[in-house]
Amino acid sequence: MSNDLFREFEAVSAKEWKQKIQVDLKGADYNETLIWQSLEGINVKPFYHPDDFSGILPPIPGHPKSWNVAQDIFIDSEKIANNLALDAVNRGAESIIFSSEKEFDPIMVFQDFPFEKASVYFKFSFLSTSFFSLLNNFLKDKNATVFYNIDIVGNLAKSGNWFFNLKEDYKALDQILSEQPNGNIIGIDATLYQNAGANMVQQLAYALSHANEYLNHLHNNDFSKENKTPLNVTFTLAIGSNYFFEIAKILALRKLYALLAKEYNLDETCHILAVPSKRNKTIYDYNVNMLRTTTECMSAVLGGANTISNLAYDNVYHKSNEFGERISRNQLLILKAESYFDTVSNAADGTYYIESLTSQLAEKALTLFKEIEKSGGFLSALKEGIIQRKIKDSAKKEQSMFDEGKLKLLGTNFHQNKEEKMGDDIQLFPFIKSNPRKTLIEPIIEKRLAEKTEQQRLNTEKL
Repeated sequence: MSNDLFREFEAVSAKEWKQKIQVDLKGADYNETLIWQSLEGINVKPFYHPDDFSGILPPIPGHPKSWNVAQDIFIDSEKIANNLALDAVNRGAESIIFSSEKEFDPIMVFQDFPFEKASVYFKFSFLSTSFFSLLNNFLKDKNATVFYNIDIVGNLAKSGNWFFNLKEDYKALDQILSEQPNGNIIGIDATLYQNAGANMVQQLAYALSHANEYLNHLHNNDFSKENKTPLNVTFTLAIGSNYFFEIAKILALRKLYALLAKEYNLDETCHILAVPSKRNKTIYDYNVNMLRTTTECMSAVLGGANTISNLAYDNVYHKSNEFGERISRNQLLILKAESYFDTVSNAADGTYYIESLTSQLAEKALTLFKEIEKSGGFLSALKEGIIQRKIKDSAKKEQSMFDEGKLKLLGTNFHQNKEEKMGDDIQLFPFIKSNPRKTLIEPIIEKRLAEKTEQQRLNTEKL
C-alpha cells in the first residue's frame, strides 16, 4: 500500500474550492462575507491555493538558522548595568542590548562579561567619535560580536534635530566607519514608524528609504567597492499583533533590502532585531500584555528575526524591575526551549497565505519607496513633513477604529474590568510627554492607542 495517500485523491482547483464555498454561503455575497481589507489595502481571502502562484517563489536572502534571546539594559550606573548583564546571561540571555544617553566606562560595564556566550547591541542617544574609538579599541580584542547601530537619520526623525548638524553628523559617521569599515556600524531604527501609527507598507518603505540615505551617502563617498563588501546593516523592527501580516513584514523587508543592496553591489543580507510594538500595550488589564508580546515574539521568530528582545508586561507604567524583566525573558526562553520554535528554520516557507502577503507587502512598499526617492529621498520627505503627515493619517485611521471598537484591546476598550484601579500603581508617566523646543523638522511622535481611554479612566478614579 502506498504511503502517499494524497495521490489517491484528485486535486481540487481554486475555482472548485470557491464554488463549494459559494454553495455553503447559501446566497450570501462571497466578497462581502469572507474577504476583508487590511489597513494596508490588502484584500485577505478565505483560502489560498497554488493556482494563485505562477511558480515557486525564490528563497528570501538572509533567513537565519536560529535566533537569539536578548535582554535590554539601560546604562545609568555602570556597576548596576554590569550586574544586570551578567545575571541576564546566566539566566539564558544570548544577547544584551545596552542603551545609553551618555558616555560610560566600558571597563566597568563589561567586567567579566562572557563575550563568547552573548553578542552585544548598542542604542546610543548621543554621537561621539572619541567615545566610539575608546569603545571600539576596548572591544576589538575581546572576540566580541557587536552591533553599534549608529543612526543619525533616525535621531533626526525622532527628535526633530541632528546631533550636531547634517554635515557634522555625516562626518562623524564617516570617521566611525573608517575605523571599522566592515563592522556592524549602521542601524535603522524602524520601531519609530510602527509605534507612531504607520501601516506596514509605510513601515517597510520608510525603513528602506531610511537605509538608502546611508547607502547612497557611502556610495557617493567611495565606501562602496567594485566587489561586494561586508558592510552590514541592522534593522530594528517593532512587531504588532496582526500575526500573519507581521511574519510577512519581516520576510518582505529582507526581500526589499536584497533588491536595494544589489543595486549598490553590497551584501544582500541584512540583520534584523525585533521587539514587540508599544502601540497596543495597555495600563489596564496589564497581564494581557504578556499574551500580546508572546504572539508578537512568535511572529518575529517565524518571520526570521536574528535576535528578539521582549517587552516586560509592565513596561508602560513601571520602572524596570527584576520580576518584569525575568518574565519577559522567560517568555522567549519557553518559545525557544520548550515550544520548539528553534527547531526548524523558516517554518513559514511554502505557506501560500504568508507568501501572498509577503509579495503584496513588498510590492506596495517598493512602489511607495520609489515615490519617495523620485521626490528627493527620505531626508527631503522628512524636511517637507510628508513622512510625518502620512504617518499621522494612518495613525488617525487606526485610532478611529480603536475608538469605535472595531479594533479591540482586551481589558481596555473590550471586556473592561471597571473595578480595576491603576492610579496608585503608576511609577512612570505613560502618556505622550510635552517637550517644547526648537526643531529643524517636525519629530515623529510615538503614541499608544489606549492613551485617551486610559486618561479618562484614571481621571474617573479620582472622583
